[in-house]
Amino acid sequence: MIVGLTGGIGSGKSAASRVFESLGIGCVDADVVARDVVAKGSPALSAIAEKFGSDILTPEGQLNRGLLRERIFTSPADRVWLESLLHPLIREQMLAQLKQQLPPYSVLVAPLLFENNLDALCDETVLIDVPESVQRQRVTQRDRVDENQVQRIIDSQMSRSDKQARATHCLDNTGTLAHLESAILALHSHFVAKSS
Repeated sequence: MIVGLTGGIGSGKSAASRVFESLGIGCVDADVVARDVVAKGSPALSAIAEKFGSDILTPEGQLNRGLLRERIFTSPADRVWLESLLHPLIREQMLAQLKQQLPPYSVLVAPLLFENNLDALCDETVLIDVPESVQRQRVTQRDRVDENQVQRIIDSQMSRSDKQARATHCLDNTGTLAHLESAILALHSHFVAKSS
């Protein structure tokens, strides 16, 4: 059984996936896979450098993520190009990793779970949900970026109400970590029962 875990930027997906992992559940994180497919020396990184120029690389030859993020959020055509390059590679890698996970279930962590129709791979989905004001506050503090950049990222993702409508389970993450943990424990019991 595969459970999809999603939420907008700054919603607390990473905290939620750590709770699942602490329960012994294998998590495949789309963001980690996305970093792996553009690792130094990878064919995807070479294609990105060819398209955007060598200044898209750090002096160490790694991807300059901040610069790339700026480019793709100000140019829809560049974003489409990048997604068409990376999404098939990421999907292939995620499927391979999901096959290696142990029962009773595994979690696919993906910020764009619904946008990329990855929920089609999942038996159930969990949305970690917070208001946009909380997202902006958390991300500006965490990443030290301005609110306009965070808002552009939020605007590029599916609306909160559309995500709520598509998710099997919505967890409000405006409270404490303990509150999130107890909500995930309840879901864990449900998933274990369902998968047995």
